[in-house]
Order: sequence, then structure tokens, then C-alpha cells
Amino acid sequence: MTFVTNGCLSLVLFFMTVLPYKDDNAGKKAQVAKMFDSISWRYDLLNHVLSVGVDFYWRRRAIRELKALKPRLILDVATGTGDFAIQAATSLNPDKIIGVDISNGMMELGRKKIAEKSLDKKIELRRGDSENLPFEQGNFDAVICAYGVRNFENLQKGLEEMYRVLKPGGKMVVLEFSKPYRFPFKQFYGLYFKFVVPVVGRMLSKDRAAYDYLPESVHAFPRGKAFVEILDRIGFKNTACNPLTFGITTIYTGIK
Repeated sequence: MTFVTNGCLSLVLFFMTVLPYKDDNAGKKAQVAKMFDSISWRYDLLNHVLSVGVDFYWRRRAIRELKALKPRLILDVATGTGDFAIQAATSLNPDKIIGVDISNGMMELGRKKIAEKSLDKKIELRRGDSENLPFEQGNFDAVICAYGVRNFENLQKGLEEMYRVLKPGGKMVVLEFSKPYRFPFKQFYGLYFKFVVPVVGRMLSKDRAAYDYLPESVHAFPRGKAFVEILDRIGFKNTACNPLTFGITTIYTGIK
């Protein structure tokens, strides 16, 4: 079944062609897992440095979207090192959060952070494929994802899976990079992402491809109205997008 219009479908197909390692014959999913395993030891530091610490605020603001719902069981897709799950646990105090990711290296670090914060009884990290989630239909009160949908090999399938495992009335919250829309921040951001991010990323992570891939994947991502239209056609209701910090990042929400 196709859920997207021709315009959105072409955006999704273009987005899917962006790969971390151009000379590698592996599919995007395998390449993304390899990339995150490679940079996992520096991932948190790079996040905080490259965002000048604003990423803490972005996650807090996104989790506030679930305050009124008071979810008891939350799924964190593409959980990485667990920062979004940790924020959800401390802000919402649910009964349980399950985080899934394809990178064992990222989750190893995540489990250490979770244990250090004494949240290991509340947060569980499992290896899992976002496009084939190992959960029954209608299982979760909320599904969250921070900076992960951009890395899906099949964007539509991953979003359909997030919809499938939500309970009726459950809420999805996606936090993803976008692009500023006002002069002169738009122009400054373009230069920063094109020149500064790859250089700093290579210096600190030693993986040249990973931080060349970041601006490429953000540029190709069907952001704003285009992404909301995909959510609408999958079946989400009351969809919305809320740009933060001049549009550097955006919160997307929808109800099942």
C-alpha cells in the first residue's frame, strides 16, 4: 500500500539514497549501524559541542508534548545512547521505557549512563530494527524518536511501524533536524553545517564519512509540511510540526 503522494514519494526516495559510506555496497541500514558503532565513543560529546548545548533544551521541550498524556509505557525508537529515554524517564516518570536501536556500540554506552542514573529498572535497551519492531500492535502509550527517522532505510515503513505499535489514542513525538528559515540565520546555518560540522566531526570522531553524512541527510530529509503530509497519509491525526531555535530542529507530533 502506498501512503504518499507522488511529490512526497519522490522526496522519500531521494532521501533513501543518502548513504554514510558511498563506496560500500551494503544497504543503508547496515551502513548506519556501522557508522554509529564507529562514532559511539564520541557521539554524546559531539552532540553537545556541535549544538552548543542546546540539544538538552530540544529534548526537554519535545518530551513536554507528552505531559498531558501521562504515558505509562513508552517506546524510544533509534534510542542511541539513551538520552531521549532518560529525559522521558525523568520528566514523565512512566512505568517503563523500552529503547530499540541497531547499534550495539551506542546502546552499550546508553546502558552505562542509565545505570549511573539508577534508571536501569525503568529503562531497558534492546537491539531492534525500527522497520520491523518486535512488539505487538497497539502496545505503547507513546512512541518517541530523536534524530533517528532521518536514518531509516525505508522511512515510510519505519513510520508505519511506529503507528502500528501505538495504542489508539497514543501519541508519537519525533524530534529531527530541519533547516532555519530566516535571514541571516539560514545562511549562517548553511555554512556551519557544510564546513564546521564535518571538520569538527572528523577531528573528534575520526570517522570522516559520518559527519559528511549528517548535513547530507538533513538536506535530503522531507521536513516540515512534507513530513507532516506523510504522517497524515499513514493515519496519524492532529499532526503538527513545531520548529525550535529558528528551525534548526523540529518537533513532529501525531495521534493514533
